[in-house]
Amino acid sequence: MEIEKFSYDNKIVKMFAYATIIFGLVGMTVGLLVALQLVFPALNFGFEMTSFGRVRPLHTNAVIFAFVGNGIFMGVYYSLQRLCKARMFSDLLSRIHFWGWQLIILSAAITLPLGITTGKEYAELEWPIDIAIALIWVVFGINMFGTILKRRERHLYVAIWFYIATFVTVAVLHIVNSFELPVSFLKSYSIYAGVQDALVQWWYGHNAVAFFLTTPYLGLMYYFMPKAANRPVYSYRLSIIHFWALIFIYIWAGPHHLLYTALPDWAQSLGVVFSVMLIAPSWGGMINGLLTLRGAWDKVREDVVLKFMVVAVTAYGMATFEGPMLSLKNVNAIAHFTDWIIGHVHIGGLGWNGFLTFGILYWLIPRIFKTELYSKKLANWHFWIGTLGIVLYAVPMYWAGFTQSFMWKEFTPEGMIKYPNFLETVTNLIPLYALRATGGTLYLIGAIMMTYNLIKTIQAGNFVANEEAEAPALAAHEEPHKGEHWHRWIERRPVQMLVLSLVLILIGGIVEMVPTFLIKSNIPTISSVKPYTPLELEGRDIYIREGCYTCHSQMVRPFRSETARYGEYSKAGEYVYDHPFQWGSKRTGPDLHRVGGKYPDSWHFNHFLDPTSMSPGSIMPTYPWLFEKTLNTSLTAKKISAMRSLGVPYPEGYEEQAEADLKKQAEQIVDNLKKDKIEIMSDREVIALIAYMQRLGVDIKAQTASK
Repeated sequence: MEIEKFSYDNKIVKMFAYATIIFGLVGMTVGLLVALQLVFPALNFGFEMTSFGRVRPLHTNAVIFAFVGNGIFMGVYYSLQRLCKARMFSDLLSRIHFWGWQLIILSAAITLPLGITTGKEYAELEWPIDIAIALIWVVFGINMFGTILKRRERHLYVAIWFYIATFVTVAVLHIVNSFELPVSFLKSYSIYAGVQDALVQWWYGHNAVAFFLTTPYLGLMYYFMPKAANRPVYSYRLSIIHFWALIFIYIWAGPHHLLYTALPDWAQSLGVVFSVMLIAPSWGGMINGLLTLRGAWDKVREDVVLKFMVVAVTAYGMATFEGPMLSLKNVNAIAHFTDWIIGHVHIGGLGWNGFLTFGILYWLIPRIFKTELYSKKLANWHFWIGTLGIVLYAVPMYWAGFTQSFMWKEFTPEGMIKYPNFLETVTNLIPLYALRATGGTLYLIGAIMMTYNLIKTIQAGNFVANEEAEAPALAAHEEPHKGEHWHRWIERRPVQMLVLSLVLILIGGIVEMVPTFLIKSNIPTISSVKPYTPLELEGRDIYIREGCYTCHSQMVRPFRSETARYGEYSKAGEYVYDHPFQWGSKRTGPDLHRVGGKYPDSWHFNHFLDPTSMSPGSIMPTYPWLFEKTLNTSLTAKKISAMRSLGVPYPEGYEEQAEADLKKQAEQIVDNLKKDKIEIMSDREVIALIAYMQRLGVDIKAQTASK
């Protein structure tokens, strides 16, 4: 048998490893700032680019796509070459992938603090960046499949199955969710509206967690944990069940983010059913990972890499038990919009993604630098400090979640809301937010310790850019061995595996989305609901720019506690002109869907200038720039035209009249403010935002009044 000599490309692995470490520190630091802003609002600094609503999306994007994204590519580029016994298909594509991904991260770091955002959670980046993401993802896919096709190992190991499913599913999710109609180079509107946009967004949002934060990391677990333990995976058959069941079931679960909302009940129920089913394959993966260490627990006590990996897989098990539990309607009624969800997400983020990444870095860096880890003692300190950080982060968030829910829902014996002032909930949570920030600080300190440890390791080693290897050439035709498992057939055929994975993930998306788009009865229209005026549309864009959706929902659920507090519950037909939807996912502040007409214009004016003047003890940032900046109306006509293209019934040619109507409505608000002795020019941004605030919920009120 001919033995072929070749080399593994460690340079690309090193590049992604360095990026993982750097962006991990950046993302965690920004996250700590976000946590501290909820304890000390002064840390918003009164600047646009450092206000909570702009910094919070920067944190989520930095952690998900910069830290975890680079971590995925680091692990894939290292493991794929060795599993395929082949160098990456193209060194050039590897470099294009690396630098393209870093440029995308840089563009996010620039645009998000500037308020250039689509306002869609985990998909905030504007359309030119979305196109760049798709192109770089295709580069990654070509490089990955090119490597698989030229492999010297006939069978595809389980880790590669997960890499394939990740590639195809993330591509579909990103493309479908990113359909936008551009208005200008850095402004677009989602082609979906209201309920349909909510369904697509959380089909994407939940499965971004599933296929970006989970499936590739399961592939890394299946490769690096057995390597670190020097033991085979516990069960080949369990890995087969785990893989196919997971990718089929996961894609259906998105609607559990939208329970008790205006989403049709049948779609909610599908989300619940498949979410509950999801616990089986998820725990199958956790069990397969932990039982790989059977008989090696003495080694776990001694080996810091395995300690990180065991906690990571355990956190994965905890998060994937909690997820299905949170999808049950009675539990969701307590947890949704509360800090419980924040705790849940960070068990996965800090425990599963963070600790597995740390474990891989501790294992990988010494190997490609041909040396020993600088300090195992320091790594052990990192493990314990990081673990304590996770506990101090998660426990206060669970406590905060229950506190919020119970205070929101509590009634007096006389049948009145016990805590009518939403702010009472917020002030009660500040000590818990301080504890959360303490946990985040410890976690960040651990990451800094790791960085120092790895720098010293790198300095002591000698990097091997091209690691020599040899393997027999792959026979052109290899007959199946007698008694071979049936699944080996698909493992020899990566293209067929990709196609089958694509078919499986498309089924759930098609079944959930097509009826919502094609059957009009799913989204009944309401005659009193009218399009936004030009000034209100501009104000809505400012609302999205400032990230107000990160703290406020616009969805009154059909609960006694919510209708008593906010008013009539929200209807699907109220959102038909909302591109994108603004239902929100967290209430740090009260729901705003019925806020229109609740307060005079002067209240909103003072609230944006200094929230504590209207709500003593508020942790909301101040927005002084809204009173200084002139409203940019240069795109107003194009925005009206784009909205009409999306089905919003503005009259033909209304673009020519839009600016005049905008100025007229602005003058009316200025006149209202003058009555309360407030002087301001009508062309300031705050006027547009007040107009939008005063519009929220008034259409349904008008319908109720007419009855």
